[in-house]
Amino acid sequence: MRKDINNWVPITVPEVCAVFSEIPVIWCIAGGWALDLYVGKQSRKHGDVDVIILREEQLTAFQYLSKDWTLYKAENGKLALWEKGEFLSSTNDIWVSKNSNSPWAFQIMLIDSNHDSWIYGREKSINRPMTDIIAKTKEGIPYLRPEIQLLYKGGSSEIREKDQNDFLTVFPLLTPQEREWLKASMQIQFPEGHVWVDYIENNK
Repeated sequence: MRKDINNWVPITVPEVCAVFSEIPVIWCIAGGWALDLYVGKQSRKHGDVDVIILREEQLTAFQYLSKDWTLYKAENGKLALWEKGEFLSSTNDIWVSKNSNSPWAFQIMLIDSNHDSWIYGREKSINRPMTDIIAKTKEGIPYLRPEIQLLYKGGSSEIREKDQNDFLTVFPLLTPQEREWLKASMQIQFPEGHVWVDYIENNK
């Protein structure tokens, strides 16, 4: 069990790409870095770097990563060692470091899928074809599409200041189709209304 949750010295996005390019799973950069890859420049400082993989491919990822890294499952505010052969069915979040004493290097988020479709964990009626959730930079770096990443940020129980700033930074660059998908998805998750839905409506 580790409690040093603020002990972050994240590796760089190119370093993450070098790690995952050797692993035969579907993956992409997520979080704030995904939005910056879409924007084409770094818009703010990032405290960590997130990678998305499919829940069904987690044991393959573990097999490759555990050769060089120590992996911890993060759930209910606790960090516990992820053991070999352990399938994480409820945990969505994995923290990775070189060893049990070294700083956190990157974070893995497990996402659910059904056949060839991505499923949004907070509202399972929201889904997209797997081929339509990942974009790539001109250098070939895969990242989660901006409207999906913004759904994760805006669909959280609390919109943090950095998430609000990310939304305001990225929104002007979204295509009409991306804006409409984000609005429609948020209306499904929040039928009672959401400030981002109002913003999209008022900024067509």
